[in-house]
Amino acid sequence: MDKHILNRLREKILDRGSIRNLPDRTLQESSILNTWGTNAIEGNTLTLDEVTTVIERGMTVPNRPVRDLLETIQHQSAFSEVVKGTISDVNMQSALTLHKIIFSGILIDAGKWRTVNVRITGSKHAPPRVEKLLSLLSGWENEYTAMEMNRMDVFSQAAKMHYGFESIHPFSDGNGRVGRLLLNIHFLNHNWPFINILPQHRRDYLNALERSGSEGTAELKAFLEINMARSMIFLLDKVGSEEDTLQSLNELRKTSGIDYSSKYIALRITQGEIPGIRLNREWKTSVAAINLYREAKEKE
Repeated sequence: MDKHILNRLREKILDRGSIRNLPDRTLQESSILNTWGTNAIEGNTLTLDEVTTVIERGMTVPNRPVRDLLETIQHQSAFSEVVKGTISDVNMQSALTLHKIIFSGILIDAGKWRTVNVRITGSKHAPPRVEKLLSLLSGWENEYTAMEMNRMDVFSQAAKMHYGFESIHPFSDGNGRVGRLLLNIHFLNHNWPFINILPQHRRDYLNALERSGSEGTAELKAFLEINMARSMIFLLDKVGSEEDTLQSLNELRKTSGIDYSSKYIALRITQGEIPGIRLNREWKTSVAAINLYREAKEKE
C-alpha cells in the first residue's frame, strides 16, 4: 500500500480528533467488526450479523456453541479495554491480562502461560518447548522496547513484534487473538487506528506469518499496511465526509463518474493498491480512496 495513501487516510481520521475519543457508535461498530474478524479466523461460527446482535443488542443467538458466544462477548470486552487505554503496553503482563479476559470460563488455563509443548496446525514452525518460554518472552519484550527507543518504522515494528509473539506461541490456545490485540495496542500508541483482520484474508495472513520465519517480515509488514488502509476507510465511512462513504464498485461507477472500470478497481483492491473492504461478499471503496490512488499514481 502506497505510503501517501496510508498517511492521508490517517490524517483524515486524526482531523476528527483522538482515535480513542471517536463517537461511541463508531467505536462499537469497530469493536463488532474486529471481534467478528479475529474470532472467525480461528473458527468461531458466528456471522457478522450475529456478532452485531450479541454486542449491539445484548441478545443471544440460537443454535450456536456457547463457547462461540462467550468468545464474542469477552473479546469485545478486551477490545474495549485496549481502546480505553486501560491495557496500553505491549508486554508480557498485557498478554496475560488479555488472555484472561477473553478466555475466562472457556479455557482452564485462561491468563496463564502454557505448561505443555504444542504444535501449530498447518505450520512447519515448531513453537519452543515449555522450559524456554519465559526467557524467550522476556527477550521478545526487550526487543520491542529497543525498537520503540530506536523509533523503528511503525509497520516494520508491528510485523516483527507480531511474528515474534506468534512464533513463541505462549498459550495453549488463543495466541492469535491475543497477538492481534497487542497489534492494536501498538498502533493506538503510535496514533494509528485499530487494525481489523477479516476471515477472507486469513490465508494471506497465515502465509505472511509462516514465511516470516524463513524470509523475514517484509511480507507481513505489507499485509498489515494493506489491512490498515482497509480499516481506515471503514472508520472514515462512519466519521468522514461524503466522499468517504463506502459504496459498492457498481454504485461508485454510477454515482461518482469515476473513469476506472469496476473490474480495474477490484483488481487494484485485491493487489493492495486501492483501499477496499469486502463486506457481505461485496467489495466496497470510496471516492476519496480512488482519488488518493490517482494522486499516488501521479507522484510515481
